[in-house]
Amino acid sequence: MSDSVSVCCPACRREHVYAAPSYPCACGAPVAPVLDRRAAPAVLAQRSWDEDWVTVCCASCGRRDQWPHPELGCPCGTVLRIPVAGVASAPDPGPGPAEEAQPRRAFQPVTIRTARDAVTTAALYLRWLGYQDIRRADQRPPSGIGLAARGLVAQVDPTVRPASLRDVECLWLTAMTESAECVYFSLAGYTEEARTRADSLGVPLFVLDLTGTPQPVNSPADELNATGA
Repeated sequence: MSDSVSVCCPACRREHVYAAPSYPCACGAPVAPVLDRRAAPAVLAQRSWDEDWVTVCCASCGRRDQWPHPELGCPCGTVLRIPVAGVASAPDPGPGPAEEAQPRRAFQPVTIRTARDAVTTAALYLRWLGYQDIRRADQRPPSGIGLAARGLVAQVDPTVRPASLRDVECLWLTAMTESAECVYFSLAGYTEEARTRADSLGVPLFVLDLTGTPQPVNSPADELNATGA
């Protein structure tokens, strides 16, 4: 866990003590961005994928990777983006020198409390599977959030509605047009028709439980979870 910093909400002037959460690097070491104690937090008015992620270097293996930009939700309703020292939002630089030929360690879950947490969990899980350059998909899906990586399109549905047959088919068609594989993550599960269609199309389906561990719910997902990308 990183050091705590004092944060003052510019909207209501409440004082908070904040520590950035840590995430597991591919080498297994915890990684947390270093917070800038001198800079003031920014009020988050509108989200963009590039600004939601920040590039951080792992102190153990030297790998540079993207992690969620630290944020704090004030009780007054204001969301604050906490400044990070020495790094800035940037595209994923790719594998670090210590990543090659390393076995996968156990996935470290991230508790899901918000829709953003669900997207973060899916992105971290895809990275754990071995996919690189994870980003927001160029084509927006009919529901949920679209993610993309090299040779992959993924859909994350953080709503309380089970994913439908149409949702699965739309993702599969998008993948076909891009000559890519596809993966679906749902917080509320899938209808029976969606699961049957996914099995016939070979679409891996995962359920995001609130502990932050994606659970495979069909054979293609079991295989992907076992073998990785």
